[in-house]
Amino acid sequence: MEFCKFRAPDSEQWQSTSWREFGLVVRRAACALAAIGAQEKGMAAFCSPNRPEALAAEFACFHHRICGVPIYAYSSQEQFNFIMLNSGARIIFAGAPEQLELARGYADKHPDMVDHIILLYNPADAIDCKSAPLLGWDDFLTRGTEDFWPQVEARTERGEPADMASLIYTSGTTGDPKGVMLLHSNFDAAVSEHLKRLPEILSDELSLSFLPMSHVFEKAWTFFCIARGLRIAFNYDPRQVEKALKEVNPNLMCCVPRFWEKIYTGIISQIESMGFLQRMMVHRAMKVGATRNLYYKRLGKKVPWSVRKEYAFWDKRFFSKVRHAIGIHSPNFFPTAGAALSDKICGTMRKMGIDLIYGYGMTETTATVTCYPHDDYEIGTVGTPMPNVQVKIADDGEILVKGPTITPGYFKNEQANAEAFTEDGFLRTGDAGYINAHGALVLTHRKKDLYKTSNGKYISPQAIETLLVSDPYIDQVAVIGDMRKYVTALIVPDFGPLSAWAEKHGITDLSREGLCRNKRVEEMLMASIKHLQKHMATFEHIKKITLLAEPFSQDTGELTNTLKLRRKVIAERHARTINAMYPEEFLTTPPVFNNRYK
Repeated sequence: MEFCKFRAPDSEQWQSTSWREFGLVVRRAACALAAIGAQEKGMAAFCSPNRPEALAAEFACFHHRICGVPIYAYSSQEQFNFIMLNSGARIIFAGAPEQLELARGYADKHPDMVDHIILLYNPADAIDCKSAPLLGWDDFLTRGTEDFWPQVEARTERGEPADMASLIYTSGTTGDPKGVMLLHSNFDAAVSEHLKRLPEILSDELSLSFLPMSHVFEKAWTFFCIARGLRIAFNYDPRQVEKALKEVNPNLMCCVPRFWEKIYTGIISQIESMGFLQRMMVHRAMKVGATRNLYYKRLGKKVPWSVRKEYAFWDKRFFSKVRHAIGIHSPNFFPTAGAALSDKICGTMRKMGIDLIYGYGMTETTATVTCYPHDDYEIGTVGTPMPNVQVKIADDGEILVKGPTITPGYFKNEQANAEAFTEDGFLRTGDAGYINAHGALVLTHRKKDLYKTSNGKYISPQAIETLLVSDPYIDQVAVIGDMRKYVTALIVPDFGPLSAWAEKHGITDLSREGLCRNKRVEEMLMASIKHLQKHMATFEHIKKITLLAEPFSQDTGELTNTLKLRRKVIAERHARTINAMYPEEFLTTPPVFNNRYK
C-alpha cells in the first residue's frame, strides 16, 4: 500500500514508497544512528526541503529518544548558527546542497560542536567537510546493519511520553527566536484530538505537504496523516506548489491564508474578465452555493431538492471547473491557519465546495487550539476549542489556553517561561479575542501588534491588512501608524489584474515602476480602500498609500518562513518611503541648535 509520493528536484516523475518500504528505511536509519555513535536523548538538527528521507530520519531519531530540531531550509547562516548553538544539536541532517552549505558554515566555525553531517540525498560528486564527518544518504544507511537493532530496541523501550520530540524555534518577528519544547505526549494528544474533531476523512485520501516541515502546522498535520493512514505527497520546492497540485490532485492539504488569497485573486480576476451575461451567471451560482453550503449544510440542515438540483447544475458548469483549475478535483477539506483569513475569501471558497477548516494555534500549543467543526461553524470566528483544550479570556482580553497539547516551556529560557504562564498554568498566547455566545473564539488582534497613534487611538494593523488583501488589485499590505498622527500603508499591487485594468483605461506605461508611479492607479486603489474600510472607525482609515514595485519577501527578511510580516524589518528597509507619507512631522519639528550658537 502506498505511503507517500515524492518527486526528486531533477525529475519530472513522481516516485512512490510503500508503508513497508518506509518502515524498513526508518529501521535501517535507526541502526545507522547507533553505528555512528548517536547518543540517547541527544539533539539532531533537520534543515531540509520537504522530502520523505527527512521524515524517515526523524522517526529513526525517535527510536533513540533523540529530539529533532527543525531549521527552516532557507535560513540565513546567522539564523542557522543561533539555533544550533542554542539547541546544542550535534548531528545535522541536510536536505540539499544549500542546506549543506549552512551546515558546513557552522561546522567550520564550531568544529568541536558537530559530530556528523548526514545528507538526505546522494551527492553527484564527492564532498568533504574539513570540520565534521560527512555521509551521503546511501552511505549512511549502509552502516545500519541489523547488529545494532538490539541497542535501538532497548532505547526505544525506555522511551517515555515526557521525552522531547521536537524543539521548534519561533520565527522571531521580534528579537531572537525561542525554542519551544514539544513532547511526544503533546503530539500524541494533538493527533488524538484531531481524530475526534475530523472523523470524516477517508483512509485512501491524499494530502499534499508543501508548507515547511520546520513549522509546527505542517509537522503536526503530517503526524496526523500518518496516524490516520493517509497518503502524503511531498512537494520539494515551494515555488512548484501549483504544478504539484495539478499533478497529484490532493484531497486535503494544510495551508496558510496567503495561499487562498492568491487563489481568490485569480478567481476574481477571471470573473471580471467575463462578459456581462457570464458574470450574472456566476453571481447566481455563488448565490446558490451560499444557500446550499453556508445555510443548509453549515447548520446541518437537509438541503431542499430544488437547491440540490440547481447546485449540481452550477457545480458542473462552474465550481468544478474552478476546482480542477486549482488541481483539487475531489476536495475534502483544507486546514488553514497561521495568520488572519478574510471572511470574504473563506466564504467564497466554501460556496464553491472548497471547505476551508479555519483554525487558530501556535507552536506552543502543538498547532491547533480551535478550528471549525464539520457542521455549525461560524465564519468570522476561528472555530471552537479542540477536545481537552481549555480556553479562557483574561481581564485584558488576552486568550489563555491550557491542556495536554501545551508546551512545558521554552528551552534554556527561564525568563520567557516565567512570563509565558499564569499562576494556574495557563499559557499566555499574546493574542486577544473573545468567546461568543455559541462557544466559538473570535480573534481581535495580536496584543504586541497593536499600534497606538499619536492621538492615543489603538488600531490593529492585521485586521486592516486582512481586509485590504481581498481587493483583486492588492497583493500585499503593510499598515503603518504606530505613534503617527494617521494611518498609511505600503502596498504591493497584484500586477497581473492591475496591468489589465491600466491597459483598459488607456495607461501606456505598464511596467511595475510605471504603474506604481501613476496617479490614476493610486486614486483607483485609494477609492477601493475607502470603500472596503467604510465600516471601520475614522481613525482606522488609511489616509495615504505608497505602491511598491517589489514584493515583501523572505530573502530580504521582510517575511517569516510562514509569510508573516516582520514589521520592524519593513519599517527599517522602507524608512525613507514611510517618512515621505508624513511630511508634516518633519515640518513641525523644531530645529535643534548647538549650544555654542545660542
